[in-house]
Amino acid sequence: MAKYKFKATDASGKKVSGIMEAATEEALYEKLRQQNLYVLSFTLGGAKGNKKKIPTQVLAEFSRQIGTLLKAGVSLVRALGIISGDELTKKKYKSIYNEVLTSVRQGTTLSDAMEDQGEAFPPLIINMYRSAEASGELDKVALRMAIHYEKESRMKTKMKNAMIYPCILGVLIVAVVMILFVFVIPQFKELFDTMGELPWITRLMMGISSVVQRFWWVIILGTALLIYLIRILFKVPEVKYQKDKLKLHLPLFGKLLKVVYTARFARTLSSLYSAGLPITMSLPIASTTIGNAYIEGQFESVIAKVRGGANLSTSLAEINGFIGKLISSIMVGEETGSLDSMLDSIANDLDYESEMAIGRMMTFIEPVMIIIMAIIVGAIIISVMLPLMGSYDAIGSMGM
Repeated sequence: MAKYKFKATDASGKKVSGIMEAATEEALYEKLRQQNLYVLSFTLGGAKGNKKKIPTQVLAEFSRQIGTLLKAGVSLVRALGIISGDELTKKKYKSIYNEVLTSVRQGTTLSDAMEDQGEAFPPLIINMYRSAEASGELDKVALRMAIHYEKESRMKTKMKNAMIYPCILGVLIVAVVMILFVFVIPQFKELFDTMGELPWITRLMMGISSVVQRFWWVIILGTALLIYLIRILFKVPEVKYQKDKLKLHLPLFGKLLKVVYTARFARTLSSLYSAGLPITMSLPIASTTIGNAYIEGQFESVIAKVRGGANLSTSLAEINGFIGKLISSIMVGEETGSLDSMLDSIANDLDYESEMAIGRMMTFIEPVMIIIMAIIVGAIIISVMLPLMGSYDAIGSMGM
């Protein structure tokens, strides 16, 4: 049967939308009439065109509400109705929740209804819910996913917050340099023109100042265009692959990034495996959440080996980009028959270590940017002071 995305109205005139499976258009009309709904419009193909990705914090709240309501004995349909009717829920998410609710009312499973929303829900939560539906533990898995996405959201927030100060400092550096080149250095031009041979650094700074004054708008447009082109270039798979590979070999930052990537993978794998998904199904999903194309590209052979009967620890040891602590912990879990608890333990440990790693990265970035600013401003000051000091020395020697 085909899937139709429809908009309809009920007897009171309230508009509703959703997705429904029907053999023909006439069957769609008939099914909606049985629910006292009157079709306004419909399109074939469901909601696969939906590209609105739900943020991690919203996914955490959605899962927490689902888990809490189901645990309290509320039916899934009623729980979805409560969530979609929440006044605090944004309109763009309400429309997605309403479509999920409509599909569930028609007998579709929650995981399938979520999958029908295109890219709105990530594969991780869809597969977790699908596994929970099979085991009858949807409430427990939903609460676990709430914790998972809360940690993911907290990590992203910390990274964003940690970058605020360096970004402000970067803007300040650009502003100070522009002011010096556009307004300060030109004030000395007439004085320097009366002098003889100027130091090379003074000539360099005066030349830069002249270019900035005359072509400042070209520099701004060129910089904006360059940033735009770089962003497009980094979306090319091969370029993104090489860029992510380079990240792991950066001095100081490479090791810290490995901790962050390992923590991401361990947390996702722990959530999937603890929910009852076999390792062979968990690995492909967990590998897509790492955030590094170079590491993710190595998983094809790892998955093939695990499916062929190889140990998880032995297979993961071939991944270039993970820290050894993950491999050794998984190995212990396999030897003791407690892989699920060991994955939980290592995921929690790595979450903490990744937070510390982010803090250390910012500790390195801030002084480096301050040093860069000091070097630039110092070079400008030296370029101005050298000719002045030379002229004072010449005047002093003449007086002698």
